[in-house]
Parts: sequence; structure tokens; C-alpha cells
Amino acid sequence: MEKVVRVLCVALVLAAACLVAGCGQEGANQPAAGGKAQALCPVMGQKINKAIFADHEGKRVYFCCEGCPETFKKDPAKYIKKLEDEGVVLEKTPSKGG
Repeated sequence: MEKVVRVLCVALVLAAACLVAGCGQEGANQPAAGGKAQALCPVMGQKINKAIFADHEGKRVYFCCEGCPETFKKDPAKYIKKLEDEGVVLEKTPSKGG
């Protein structure tokens, strides 16, 4: 029983360390202190699909479905402002160099 408790404690410590370290995620795509990552589509308000996005002035915006980027492109500043007013810190557009 004592061995099981030790194994569970080690697993818990490792999981906590992974969360603190960010599990290898790129720092450039993490929200700034005090901000939150985008979770909802600015057009429809649904959960985002990270495979559907548009880049505008160095910022990447994610959407819930294939139709939303076209609506976004009609007035991107409106949707970016909406997200930022909600405390969302948008990811930066990845650099094109390798």
C-alpha cells in the first residue's frame, strides 16, 4: 500500500511540474499575464476549431466553422476588439521563416 501511495505522489508531482512548465508549448502562443487564450469564436460564440483561422495584422483568430472567417474578413477590427475587450490575448501569427 505504501508503495502505491509513493507512486501516486510521484505522478502528482510530475503532473504539476508539467503544468507549471507548459508541457513544451511555445511561449509565443501563450496569452500574456492577466490575459486568457481564445476559446470561443468571435462570430458565432461557439467553441473554436484550431484548424479554422484567419490572420490579421499579426494576430491569429480562430473560428468554430468554415463560414465564420468570411464574416470576420468583412470587419476584422470589430471582431478583434470584441475578443480583446473580453480579455482574450490573441496568438501572434507564426513567422514564415523556418
